[in-house]
Amino acid sequence: MLKRTMIVVLFFSLFLGAAPKEAAAGGSSWAVIDAETGRLLEGSNENVRLPIASLTKMWTALTFLESSDMSDKIKITPQAASAEGSSIYLQQGMTIDAESLLYGLMLRSGNDAAHALAEHAGGSLDGFVDLMNEKAMLYGLKDTVFTNPSGLHDDRHLSTAYETALMLKYAMENDKFRKIASTKNYRYEGDEQIYSWRNKHRMIHSEPTVIAGKTGFTKAAGRTLATYFEKDGKKVIVVTLNDGNDWNTHKFLANKVFSSHKLATVAKEGTYEILPGVEGELKQPIRLLLKKGEKAELQNVVRIPRGKSKLSTGTWTVSFDNVPLITSEILIKQ
Repeated sequence: MLKRTMIVVLFFSLFLGAAPKEAAAGGSSWAVIDAETGRLLEGSNENVRLPIASLTKMWTALTFLESSDMSDKIKITPQAASAEGSSIYLQQGMTIDAESLLYGLMLRSGNDAAHALAEHAGGSLDGFVDLMNEKAMLYGLKDTVFTNPSGLHDDRHLSTAYETALMLKYAMENDKFRKIASTKNYRYEGDEQIYSWRNKHRMIHSEPTVIAGKTGFTKAAGRTLATYFEKDGKKVIVVTLNDGNDWNTHKFLANKVFSSHKLATVAKEGTYEILPGVEGELKQPIRLLLKKGEKAELQNVVRIPRGKSKLSTGTWTVSFDNVPLITSEILIKQ
């Protein structure tokens, strides 16, 4: 029998919106989120819109992976070869596979790689930027706007520390992105070119709890950094915007959250009595990263479909402060 308060409802949907905060010129911010649920665990100015520099490339990579094939061969145009900013030194007219460009994009932050991938997947740079923004809307990133695939400064090209952390969360759910972003070193050998790239995110090489991440810098944005940490089953993402001491900040914030939060079992696997004559079977336990005392404040909602089918699939949602954190399927028997 389920011990906590449970509400049984029929399937329904609710959408809420909020106006974005204005960008704070020269400001800084940070956010730590649960990498499993996207829940904000700690933050400062986490919803203020700021430049994110090359953290943009996390979304460039995911947009490409969800719209094109990594095995595609891409010919480097003059525009891509001469892209402004950081470069992996692609040569005009050369042909290289998209997979290698993605490694150059994520490990070395190549703006030329970003340009080449964008032209290929979007038909044009503007076409790809449209795809990036459409995907941001689809994923609920309401405070994020892209004007280019590299993160070069533009007054309109902004996001927040919280939504940038969500970018990495969503991207890491893509197995291809996860493999690329967590790679320490990559070597490409073409017919005429050989490239060897070492991941710029230095904590990937030195910290065993760091799985993946991305660095960024422009004069306008300052230093930006995103890092995916895992320790003892706990998974958190840290993002800092305009932090000159970002490496130390990330280690401090990750360790702080690992110390203050426990991976708690909210609901054990097994059979629960939902209503008289109605049972629900939870096949996997539900676990959440929680501070001391938060477990007692959780709300559990089971949604069951209409009808009298003997077997059907419902959902079990756990919320905190009326904000849904995680939803699992539950087998309904009646």
